Amino acid sequence: MERMAAWFTFTIALSITISAQVLGTGVFEVDLHEFKNNKGLLANGNACKPDCRTFFRVCLKNYQAVVLLDDCRFGDVITPVLGTNSFSVVEGDSFSKPIRMPINFGWLGAFSLIIEAWSSPSADLPVDRNNTELLISYFATQRKLEVGAEWSQDVQTGKQTELRYSYRFICNENYYGERCSKKCTPRDDHFGHYTCNPDGHISCHPGWKGQYCDEPICLEGCSKGTGNCTQPGECVCRKGWQGTFCDECERHSACQHGTCELPGQCNCKEGWGGLLCDQDLNYCTHHKPCRNGATCMNTGQGSYTCACQPGFTGVNCELEVRECDSKPCRNGGRCTNLENGYECMCPPRFEGPHCEHSLLTCADSPCFHNGKCNEKDNGRRYVCECPPGFTGLNCEKKVDKCTSLPCANGGRCILHGAMRMCQCRTGFTGQHCEININECAQNPCANGASCVDRFNDFSCICAPGFTGRKCDWALDVCTSQSCLHGGTCTEGTPGGQSFTCICPAHYSGSHCQSYNVPVTPTPTMSVDSGDSFHWAAVSLGVGLVVLLVLLCMVAMVLRHVQRQRSQEEQDSETMNNLSDFQKDNLIPASQLKNTNKKVDLEVDCALEKTNYKHNNYHLVDYKSSKDFKDDPSQEEKSPNYEKCLEEKIPLSRMYSEKPECRISTICSPRDSMYQSVFVIAEERNECVIATEV
Repeated sequence: MERMAAWFTFTIALSITISAQVLGTGVFEVDLHEFKNNKGLLANGNACKPDCRTFFRVCLKNYQAVVLLDDCRFGDVITPVLGTNSFSVVEGDSFSKPIRMPINFGWLGAFSLIIEAWSSPSADLPVDRNNTELLISYFATQRKLEVGAEWSQDVQTGKQTELRYSYRFICNENYYGERCSKKCTPRDDHFGHYTCNPDGHISCHPGWKGQYCDEPICLEGCSKGTGNCTQPGECVCRKGWQGTFCDECERHSACQHGTCELPGQCNCKEGWGGLLCDQDLNYCTHHKPCRNGATCMNTGQGSYTCACQPGFTGVNCELEVRECDSKPCRNGGRCTNLENGYECMCPPRFEGPHCEHSLLTCADSPCFHNGKCNEKDNGRRYVCECPPGFTGLNCEKKVDKCTSLPCANGGRCILHGAMRMCQCRTGFTGQHCEININECAQNPCANGASCVDRFNDFSCICAPGFTGRKCDWALDVCTSQSCLHGGTCTEGTPGGQSFTCICPAHYSGSHCQSYNVPVTPTPTMSVDSGDSFHWAAVSLGVGLVVLLVLLCMVAMVLRHVQRQRSQEEQDSETMNNLSDFQKDNLIPASQLKNTNKKVDLEVDCALEKTNYKHNNYHLVDYKSSKDFKDDPSQEEKSPNYEKCLEEKIPLSRMYSEKPECRISTICSPRDSMYQSVFVIAEERNECVIATEV
């Protein structure tokens, strides 16, 4: 039966969920407030005769960027005549506010609205809307609108009319959500006990739970295994269990003095025995004869003995011992028995629990310095009336000027002749030492530190890189940061946090932590006799390689010397040819262009050979005349010169192959230490090089 009910509940809920997703329902409401047509004119400019009896047509349709005059898909309402010319719209017998247009699908969130104002020839019947001559005004708008009870206000104006109205979209009863597409119907029956939240979700009635609020909430504390409920707050016990929370088992029906842990049991209490706990085992347990906290002891055959607590006596310790019988009160005190102990009433001049302390009275002359004694409490107490200049309970203190001068913050009152003053502790000042001295006023902290005032001291919060009580000591970062492998530490900035390590040889890095392996000769190593053959082979191979390298170096030196001699012979021949050539090719100095600038000279190999070899003069470094050096190895460093040696091209042939370049050599005194090269530009922008010797 329960399964069928649960299945039926599930089917109903599923149907509600499916229908809520497909269907949706709500109402679009338009509330007309005020219409103004002060001149009583129609849309065509004609005047109404006698007045414009105004009624409205409201058309609701889907959202359109440009509202078209087609069918009203969402609703079309025509009102009766609501007034003439200008009027405020009020609810009447034939017209109820607001205008309602039901929507039977999920709200789309946007709409287009058309409101037309017409004039009726009669007060009752509206005109034919196809007759546009009776149209007063036409208003069209499109908006986005969310579901809600709040009204949206709007004003539409025409040439001679104005309409004030408001609108909203609300869900019908039992419909919720942004589109009014979620249906939730409250119920309180066997299939559920719930209401609906504003968002359409189920909200259970108090005392119910579950997906459809069909499960009752039992009494708090009700045992889940032995109790249940059909209504909220119940706790119905299963068979064999009892109690408010169904957590007490039911013992055997014939059990007399026993308990149970499971239904039907009979576990005997102390002092009882037998199958049904009906046999008496001791008198003390069953009858408890001893009183006033006494201990009962069974002596057999139904007899017992009571061990009484102090202060009690009797067979059952029922009699109280009278403590005043021992006369505890002294000095004539009167004893009174109480429920828990006794009390001593002391005579005059005595006090204490047992009247053991004697009291001073005026008869004992307790006042010093001729003070006057006055009795109190019927002579049991006294008060001393002190003469001028004395104070205290017994007039034992002498009054001075410091007595009435309070000194704050631990200050001490001192007398200087007839004047009294407060001697203040360190850090305080003022007439009564009430002012705390601000030790930070003198700016004791250095190097940008912050000062914090204490009660009688100050403290400095130092900036990074400084320390000390007044932050006047600069931290030496080299004391806390060390350079490895013997490096020397130097501080970057005074009081700063940076440092630099000057590393020794073969080490590098910010802390000299990296080791650079030096190039060292292969050390002579001693080997064992067992490895003699291996090391001998290695030594032989190394020796052969070294010998081969030396032979190659000797061959290269000989070849270089041979080339040098051959080149010198060619240079002498070339210089002779150049001398004749220069005589025929001298040009005016005005046509020469000196190129001794910070550029690289590009000359033909033959000219380079001449400049390098002729009369042992050498080229100047044209990048900087100050860096001039006589470098005998310049010939070896010139790639163009090496190229010429390999190709062995005669100078005369080179000139004949390049007729566009002319080389002019300008002779200079032999004691000149410079050799100038001039480039002469031709019409073809080709190079013309002149050498000054």
